[in-house]
Amino acid sequence: MENIAVAKLSHVRISPRKVKIVIDLIRNKPVGTALAILRNTPKAASSIVEKLLLSAIANAENNHNMDVESLYVAEIYANQGPTMKRIRPRAQGRAYRIFKRTSHITIVLKEKDAVAAATEKEEKAKKSKKAATKKDAANKAADSKAAETKKEAKTEAKVKTKAETKKEEKTDTKEETKAKKSAARKKAEPEATATEAVQE
Repeated sequence: MENIAVAKLSHVRISPRKVKIVIDLIRNKPVGTALAILRNTPKAASSIVEKLLLSAIANAENNHNMDVESLYVAEIYANQGPTMKRIRPRAQGRAYRIFKRTSHITIVLKEKDAVAAATEKEEKAKKSKKAATKKDAANKAADSKAAETKKEAKTEAKVKTKAETKKEEKTDTKEETKAKKSAARKKAEPEATATEAVQE
């Protein structure tokens, strides 16, 4: 037989509709997370269900020698209890009916199997490894992109420097040709003057 701890609370003066909103939040949750959820849920039924859950945990620990860390909320439900009928006086002698509803809340705690706990740990470890590998892949991709951008920048700089050197060479050659032309003109001018003097 599976070890089970049960806690019941009967004739609670709150409607089961309001209780079900809270108990749906903690079903199949570990005990620690269930208590944290109840303590941070601003509902009227939160305090009632929290006290009942603490009672169930105490029953499991003291009466059934169960491990508190491996407990989880296996079953939790709220059934409707007896409804108290009251009357609200209204105008012209009328009377409106008031229904004061009650609930019966039950919590069943069970221990997680060692195999299930081990598999859960393995799954968590696998998820963490996958996340780490994804981060590593993203970092590698970012590094490769950075290296590519650096290579592109270097190639662009090389191309720019080559173009600049070519422009400088062209300007140098143009200046040299201009200088040669001017020198040739200067040489041609005295020769022309000399020939004119001879003809005269």
